[in-house]
Amino acid sequence: MSLLVVGSMAFDDIETPFGRSDNTLGGSSTYIALSASYFTEPIRMVGVVGDDFGDEHFNLLHSKNIDTRGVKVVEEGKTFRWAGRYHYDMNTRDTLDTQLNVFADFDPHIPQQYRESRFVCLGNIDPVLQVKVLDQINKPELVICDTMNFWIEGKPEELKKVLERVDVFIVNDSEARLLSGEPNLVKTARMIRNMGPKTLIIKKGEHGALLFTDNGIFSAPAYPLESIFDPTGAGDTFAGGFIGHLSRCAKINEAEMRKAVLYGSAMASFCVEQFGPDRLNDLDMLEVEDRYQSFLDLSRIGE
Repeated sequence: MSLLVVGSMAFDDIETPFGRSDNTLGGSSTYIALSASYFTEPIRMVGVVGDDFGDEHFNLLHSKNIDTRGVKVVEEGKTFRWAGRYHYDMNTRDTLDTQLNVFADFDPHIPQQYRESRFVCLGNIDPVLQVKVLDQINKPELVICDTMNFWIEGKPEELKKVLERVDVFIVNDSEARLLSGEPNLVKTARMIRNMGPKTLIIKKGEHGALLFTDNGIFSAPAYPLESIFDPTGAGDTFAGGFIGHLSRCAKINEAEMRKAVLYGSAMASFCVEQFGPDRLNDLDMLEVEDRYQSFLDLSRIGE
């Protein structure tokens, strides 16, 4: 089923206690689209890059059946760049450099052939732009949205307008507490869901994720990995796996939502195994299904 992904496209310089990777393909929409590509097609991508975004990067996206006709290439412009260093626990990081470049003037125009997309995933961009995207889409079946503390603190009213129009909202635990002003996550979830989104996912990093719906709370475990090389893009990869699974379902219900959380978690667990999106480039569905089964086994109680 058709999936529209709108967000950033970038190059990252990443440093962790276990290595370094420069000029790494990144951006929220990149991770979302690559992750979702294992579940559904076509995936339609809207973003902006400079002329330094080479054919090898477009070829990678095209090899995953990702339609990039909605990606604007600015001649004599430079792609958004980010540099960061992760601490030893891999849960905290320092931003060393941010160069918005062509992304500073990103004005998402949704091509006419994309406007009937059934599923929409809004990556972490200015909530004003997220509203602008939704204004161009014709009655999507499901809208998923991500954000970050920068927008929660800087544009809270604009973000609330987005939340009134989305079906699923994905944040991490610190962002959820910041948005609600409430330390307790259960109370936080109720407050955020009252802002609009009927489904809320709160990511807790190495402690898994919580799904809040009208039917209750579902807790997904984290996958116990021995080696984590790079957590960059893990949250976006989760979102891609989540909406990727839902977009292939004949009917979206509580059970499929819970499965989608596990598929999202499975994809995120792959992402952190190598720098950037490298691990997402060479998976096959057998590996994905095996990892999904591993998540089921983590919570299963034997006879």
